[in-house]
Amino acid sequence: MTQGRSRSRSAARLAAVQALYQHEMEGTPVARLLKEFHDHRLGAIIEDEHYYDAERDFFDDIVTGADARREEIDALISARLAQGWSLERLDRPMRAILRAGAYELIARADVPIGSVISEYVDVAHAFYDKSESGFVNGLLDAIAKEARPARA
Repeated sequence: MTQGRSRSRSAARLAAVQALYQHEMEGTPVARLLKEFHDHRLGAIIEDEHYYDAERDFFDDIVTGADARREEIDALISARLAQGWSLERLDRPMRAILRAGAYELIARADVPIGSVISEYVDVAHAFYDKSESGFVNGLLDAIAKEARPARA
């Protein structure tokens, strides 16, 4: 994967987490949410004086896929939480990060496991301290071992 495509996907992942968060907070229908992000909010990453637009199709796939498979994804996440914890106990940004990452692990075999985990750990850094990004790393790694046993 080229560096530009990698950065475009990073921007798409961050936007997807923001969209999933908004969807949970406001109940915005997914089709309207996608249009809003396409028209006004689909971000970009500027790095080394290069501007990388978010990869729109990749963003759309994560948002629609994570929403469509939410029950399955939530079960995968819940099964890996420590005793006494529930998905509802996690705050909404964390749920959005985990849902997007879990979706990629179960549905996007074209994206390497290490890339998925690393990218969502980076997204977690945008919202949280080190301990929470470690939590994202561990939980997505556990999901990867089940979702892609031959590759994990």
